[in-house]
Amino acid sequence: MNSQPLIVGVTGGIGSGKSTVCKVFEILGAVTYYADDRAKWLMTNDGQLVSSIKRLFGDEAYENGRLDRQHIAGIAFKDQTMLEQLNQLVHPTVANDVEQWKKANKDAPILLKEAALLFETGSYKSLDKTILVTAPLEVRIQRVIRRDSYRSREDVRAIIDKQMSDEKKIPLADYTIVNDGKQSVIKQVMKLYSSLIA
Repeated sequence: MNSQPLIVGVTGGIGSGKSTVCKVFEILGAVTYYADDRAKWLMTNDGQLVSSIKRLFGDEAYENGRLDRQHIAGIAFKDQTMLEQLNQLVHPTVANDVEQWKKANKDAPILLKEAALLFETGSYKSLDKTILVTAPLEVRIQRVIRRDSYRSREDVRAIIDKQMSDEKKIPLADYTIVNDGKQSVIKQVMKLYSSLIA
């Protein structure tokens, strides 16, 4: 048995179904770090990060101590510089948090890091393997609209257009899982899990 767990990145554009793939891996014994959810948690609970975000976006970035995601998204997704500055604040805090999480879960067979921007940030280079989850554009748009009722179709398209395309990600990924609603994700994950722990 390997003393160090295998650290595998799971990525894909918005609405591709990364979380669904991770849930199947978890049933098999993997432990997942949900980078985007954890980043949101840190943006509300890490005092230093909260202060930095308020300096960048103003006090209205928080309402009653809670991060106003719509306010921040409204600015960051329209202004590339603001988005980059936000990422420069959040990514190092998350990276630090990941290291703590790895230490806490060193006995797991596989550790998954689920993140939307694995290739964009270059953080995939610190992982053992990467899995790209793909889905057709229309399927992704419908999933996001169902999940986030406050987003319009235009909002979702704007986010997708800002993200790196699957065509550019596929050559960087070690494995691809197709989550199109037709092919069995469970079968794909089980097959992949077996080969990863072999």
